Amino acid sequence: MINFLRRTRQRLINESMNGKYIKYAFGEILLVVIGILIALSINNWNENRKNGNSEIEILEALKVDFTASKARLIETIELQERVIALSTKT
Repeated sequence: MINFLRRTRQRLINESMNGKYIKYAFGEILLVVIGILIALSINNWNENRKNGNSEIEILEALKVDFTASKARLIETIELQERVIALSTKT
């Protein structure tokens, strides 16, 4: 494909077809721009996917932490209630 494009460009330059060469050059630039835009789009999609996965991991870690904190808090409340009950008996 590259050889075909190179031969076409050389032929247009050698035959002094400036109008056709300008159209060819514009088309080639357009193809490069489209390729860059596609690459950027894929990169953005991949970054968003990575961020989504990271967000899920963080939320799961928070859930585990909150569950553990809740269990410790319940234990502390039960301990305090026992202390209060024992202190009121005497």
